[in-house]
Amino acid sequence: MPLDASKLNSLGFAKPPAETRVVVAMSGGVDSSVVAAKLAEEGYDVVGVTLQLYDHGAALAKKGACCAGIDIHDARRVAEEMGFPHYVLDYENIFRDAVIDEFADSYLGGATPVPCIRCNERVKFKDLLETAKDLDADCMATGHYIQRKDGPNGAELHCATDANRDQSYFLFSTTPEQLDFLRFPLGHLPSKDATRALAQRYGLVVADKPDSQDICFVPDGNYASVIEKLRPGAAEPGEIVHADGRVLGTHRGVIHYTIGQRRGLGIGGLDEPLYVVKLDVENKRVVVGPKELLATRTIPVREINWLGDGPFTGAEEWHVSVKVRSTRPPREAVIRPISKTEAEVELLTPEEGVSPGQACVFYETGGSRILGGGWIWRGY
Repeated sequence: MPLDASKLNSLGFAKPPAETRVVVAMSGGVDSSVVAAKLAEEGYDVVGVTLQLYDHGAALAKKGACCAGIDIHDARRVAEEMGFPHYVLDYENIFRDAVIDEFADSYLGGATPVPCIRCNERVKFKDLLETAKDLDADCMATGHYIQRKDGPNGAELHCATDANRDQSYFLFSTTPEQLDFLRFPLGHLPSKDATRALAQRYGLVVADKPDSQDICFVPDGNYASVIEKLRPGAAEPGEIVHADGRVLGTHRGVIHYTIGQRRGLGIGGLDEPLYVVKLDVENKRVVVGPKELLATRTIPVREINWLGDGPFTGAEEWHVSVKVRSTRPPREAVIRPISKTEAEVELLTPEEGVSPGQACVFYETGGSRILGGGWIWRGY
């Protein structure tokens, strides 16, 4: 028998807020700080936890990066001001093994990885979530812009109200079991301005703190320099080759290029604009060609996390919409399952610049629900 919603608190539990313990994952930014302050003001038993993901004195760190020194300090100050306990956990080894090393290896393999997804999947929503349970928490809350809604078959993942802040692409790998335990108090807000207004109302020191822009361990978005630090000698020179076989020049390492790249190729003087269409790591070649060669209709996907109703292999086809990059709108597609974790995705309209290592995220066409997703790879 379903619980009477009128008797549930704002986090969905049939008991007073004071008897509901919630661990808040605090990065030190305005979003998670507002979540913690909001829940503390509502009377919940709040415990703040911040992860130190890398040595903030090391060469990879930069000022303002998530979970570096200043952010840990800011999270601690918010906890002190709002009167709830705060803990800092050293997750450097876990973060390096689960996120940074794979990031480096993927780039060396010619892929374009998304480490923020792996961090959510393997660190925040795995190890930290288990720590929250060890602290006898009823749930864990984060500052992500996404919504959790109760559906007829259990908790569902839905896009944020503010499409400009929606982080669904980075959270597709959240499992049904994790979703049961997670809460996202900011997902329904109309804008980031509304979040900052709440921060001002609570008098938080981070109310005007800028958002972090880059991957936390990649200074200034320069991926190649980080790879060279992590894997010395990885950037070996080779040839830039046209798709028709012509050698057009040389490059200083495949890691400096991504699929779809046009600028910075160093092969000027040609009549047609050329784009990177393939990275041939084995032969140290960067293959370039006209824009039409970037168009892709069929995408092999693996490591699928399915959040739809019924088993993934319960249908021969799923008609959905998909995103192949975080900045692009969903496009209609057909998913054909191969196994519980593998599928072929056919786009109804070809997409340009589909790259191995990126995520392919599944959405309900015409709706807000996220149905899961998987990782794009080169195929069979």
